[in-house]
Amino acid sequence: MTGMEILKPVVALTAWTMVMWIWMYATRIPAINALPKSDDPKADVGWTGAKLEGLIAPHIQWKAHNYNHLHEAPTVFYAVAIVLAIIGQGDGVNMMIAWAYVGLRVIHSIFQSTVNKVAPRFILFALSSVALMALVLHAAMAVFTA
Repeated sequence: MTGMEILKPVVALTAWTMVMWIWMYATRIPAINALPKSDDPKADVGWTGAKLEGLIAPHIQWKAHNYNHLHEAPTVFYAVAIVLAIIGQGDGVNMMIAWAYVGLRVIHSIFQSTVNKVAPRFILFALSSVALMALVLHAAMAVFTA
């Protein structure tokens, strides 16, 4: 079916998001279990990720931050990729841009979860955003000029 190739990077990014989920909990649960225990049975009732910011090491939290980031801009990617697939424009250059977007997001995830220097991380984010903007522009041109 014409235009459906773009669904491959969509599935790849959703799979990567699940990898980050596993990495996040594989590091976070042991860190939470290592916290000093309280005699108060309600001491951990209603905790959020924000509560953990001051309790566990930042390098552990970086994975959670990235997991959250994978639910922000990538939602636009999913929407525009599905639009491009539906209208038969998900092959060729749009597919290549989509793979570039996914690759940049994976590199961003690994970088944020390990090194987390803000300036290079921002460059990766900005490059992925440019790729995303290109996909949105291509979709808009196809949809509004048809």
